[in-house]
Amino acid sequence: MSEESIIIRDNLSQKYQDVYTDEALAALDVLSPFNAEIKKLMDIRMKRREERSRKMKRIDFLDPSTNIPGTSIGVEDARNGKFEGASIPEDLQRQWVQGTGPGAKPNAPLESSIRNVAYALLSGADGWMFDGEDALGQTSTMSLDNQQNLKLAIHRAPVFLKVAEQVASQMNLWSKEFFGEEKINDYKSQLDFTTIIFRARGLHLDDRHLRLKDGTSFAASIADLALYVTNNYQALREKGSSIVLYLPKIQTAEEAALWNRMISHLEAHLGLEEGAVKVYVLVEQLEATYQLMEIRAALGRHFVGYNTGRWDYINSVSDAMAWDPVFINPNIESIGMTYGYMRNYEDRVRRAVNTPDQDGNFALWQGGMEPNIPVGSEEGVSNSMKKAVAGAEREQREGASGKWVAHWKMVHIIRPVWEEKGEANQLGRKFSPLTYTPADAEGLILLEKAPRTIRGARNLLSVGLQYGNAFGQGMQAAALKPADFFGDEHVLYLMEDMATGEIRLSILWEWLHKEAEITEDDPETGLVKGTAFSRNIFRKLLEEEYDKLLNARDKDVYNSSKDTTLPIARKIVEVYVNEDIKIPWFIDLLNINLNNSDLKMAEERIQLYVKRLKEKGERVTENLDFTV
Repeated sequence: MSEESIIIRDNLSQKYQDVYTDEALAALDVLSPFNAEIKKLMDIRMKRREERSRKMKRIDFLDPSTNIPGTSIGVEDARNGKFEGASIPEDLQRQWVQGTGPGAKPNAPLESSIRNVAYALLSGADGWMFDGEDALGQTSTMSLDNQQNLKLAIHRAPVFLKVAEQVASQMNLWSKEFFGEEKINDYKSQLDFTTIIFRARGLHLDDRHLRLKDGTSFAASIADLALYVTNNYQALREKGSSIVLYLPKIQTAEEAALWNRMISHLEAHLGLEEGAVKVYVLVEQLEATYQLMEIRAALGRHFVGYNTGRWDYINSVSDAMAWDPVFINPNIESIGMTYGYMRNYEDRVRRAVNTPDQDGNFALWQGGMEPNIPVGSEEGVSNSMKKAVAGAEREQREGASGKWVAHWKMVHIIRPVWEEKGEANQLGRKFSPLTYTPADAEGLILLEKAPRTIRGARNLLSVGLQYGNAFGQGMQAAALKPADFFGDEHVLYLMEDMATGEIRLSILWEWLHKEAEITEDDPETGLVKGTAFSRNIFRKLLEEEYDKLLNARDKDVYNSSKDTTLPIARKIVEVYVNEDIKIPWFIDLLNINLNNSDLKMAEERIQLYVKRLKEKGERVTENLDFTV
């Protein structure tokens, strides 16, 4: 890499020589021109969002007579499957269960941090999405620890094998108690069972450790793509494994086309054939659901499937409809995958993947996340596992080829749902062709009657506060539940990631600014059905839920956080929900306060963000502690 192009913060190029290798640095250099394209598309994204709000405009389908921006592919051709796609590699043909989670821990020595990778690869999951985004903490150098741990594991470094042997014994102890049998017979062969998948950070995020020489912030998506693929492609191919990525937060086919160009450029640089890198796309954005075939066509030989997310998707719907005073979501607990707009979104995804391309190739549909963990009272675990299995059975019936789980303990609970059917996947299952009518567009924002309660608001607030606090502690994946249920072993903790905080605050913003009516009496506060959710109500609930966290046990809220990151989390929640202009991403306010425990500094940074958003329509995404 030319010293003239990219600057690496502090002494990290020396500390992480095995990540910032010469080959990886050369790849970063080759991909660096795409940084300007990403910035341009993110600016277009913000302008599109502002225009929708100003003109009170709904998202719609693309004009079928046009080309997909950034490609020569016609929109109509994409919808009709007239594009070159990809066949599904052997190690992705059966993906009954994919686990998700980061490959590193915050503030942990290597032998402890790398245990995350060992748990994942010994879990028995068909695939594991090692998260570089929503579930990976970004404090200190965690993004580099994640890359380092994955490289050590993929290359079967002695330190990893030693840890894996220890972890296998511990996992078998748990399995014997829970299932009555050990699940790992030979840990070394078990490590080769799971397909390794990496989720890069989205186009909307900046890397914390890289800048261009002129001081311009550097896109995290380029950093993740270059480092992961370059450091691991040879070892993966030598083992006969695919190079697989999950791409998050794509809103349009134009953004997908940019990803496609970046991946193709990297493949050419590394001497790989085009299409060597395979990608799933997480459908997390409402706008993407209007362009599913176009996104698939734009990614061409790289695309293998879609995943139907829940939390991020609900948040995107809320954000896209923030301007509409009558669009008000109910309690988050009511918005499952069979609810109104979620049901219609899932249906479009399954129809899109089962539309053949010009060579007759279909794509995979990977079902949504199961956040439960089998830890709690016998009754609580039993009830929650029944719900988890029922959810998996529903997705299997609807056509999903597999599902996500958020913890390794869930793999052998969920996997039998597909195993019993005996089919590797559901590629090519017959569904009605996609249509693009006004009724289809309306269905993607369909609300249905459901409760909107003070109990629901407390749950939103409590978990939103806890998540902001966990984020500040370096845990972007955390087991959480509302404070009123601390100590109740019948109510299980759920594995939550960044999307959890995003949607909880979005719904609270919606309720406050659209004066949502409460649908039930609340004896605790004395509020009655029909009461409008107001600033006073929000202020009172925020104070009460915050006090519960201050008084919670260290098990639920670290005592060390109560005068450091928790007050900052409260301030962020307070500003996000109260601001008249809806802040596009909760994560932005968290990111600019990483590694900061000073409330005054946090307030100054939040004020800086809000001021720039209001005056220029821009976000603050760079690492404020890294200046050139």
